[in-house]
Formats: sequence, C-alpha cells, structure tokens
Amino acid sequence: MRKLQTQGVHHITITGADRQSTIDFWEGVLGMPFVFEQPNLDDPNQGHLYFDPGDGRLITVFTAEDRTPKRQIVDQSQGYLHHLAFNVSKVTFDQAVERLKARKIPNSGPKDRGFMDSIYFRDPCGMLIELASYRFEPPEGFTHTDVLHRAHRIRVAVGADHIDKVHLADAIQELVGESAPTLS
Repeated sequence: MRKLQTQGVHHITITGADRQSTIDFWEGVLGMPFVFEQPNLDDPNQGHLYFDPGDGRLITVFTAEDRTPKRQIVDQSQGYLHHLAFNVSKVTFDQAVERLKARKIPNSGPKDRGFMDSIYFRDPCGMLIELASYRFEPPEGFTHTDVLHRAHRIRVAVGADHIDKVHLADAIQELVGESAPTLS
C-alpha cells in the first residue's frame, strides 16, 4: 500500500482567546511576526491570525472577543496535544528565563535533554510551550535529523539510555567522514 508522503509541517492552528492577548503573546513574547488575519472561514464569528515562527511556515490562532485568557492547564491526556516546541538559538535560550521572568511568566527553568536544552511555560490559555535549543550544528549538507538518527544508532549500539553529547560528536564525525574525501 502506498504512503501519503509528508514534506514538513504546513501549519499548526491553535484555539486562542481574544485578538489582542493572542498578538501580545505570539508576537510580543515569542517574537513571531503577525503576518495577516482573516475570518475563520468555517466560523465567521472567530478571527484567524497568522504568525511566522521563524522558518516561513505558519502558526495560526483562532480568536474570539468573548474568550479571555485563562492560564489553566489544558488537557494533555491521550489524543491531545502535550506541548508545542519552538527552536531558539543558544543566545536566546540563555536569556529566556530572565525575559520570561520580566513578563511574570512562570517557567521550568533550563532542562538538560542530552541533545538539546529546554524551557517550558504556558501560553495565556494554558497550552504548554517549549523553547528548545540544539547543542550542535549539523555538518554542511546534513540536517539535525540526520545527526540525531545516527546518534541514536550509536547510543543503541553502546547501550546508553538516551542520546548525549558524546553520541552527537561521534555521529557528526561519522557523517563528515562518509561525505568528505581525504587523501590520508
């Protein structure tokens, strides 16, 4: 049977609160340019705001003026979204706690994830947001996924619990060795 082959995330749509609190969070806190808006074509009583998360794709938010932000924990049980993660540079990551604190946004503080660092906090409606920063740059011609796939194979071969820095370094060395000819 043939697959339906995806080629990346097209967009993610979130149910938000009112228009202004949505703009204040997605553009004001996370720095995503507010690209355009139009009515929700399935429910014209709602707005549909479009933001660029930094890669030219879209995060969209349905808004309604009768909804107010409620920073409550949203359902994360089976079948529901657990969290939404955004890539940030190391320099941005290093300032995230301070910048969230200045806005009085509670957060987890930095978390060591082996191949990346993470910080968690909630949007105005209670959805869990993660800021993630890779600890490595892939070699020219490769993606983060290429490195992580190779690092996973190395991790499994040595019996390690999770991908850590040594597995990343070894994966990068292997990928470069396979792609860069040498005379020695």
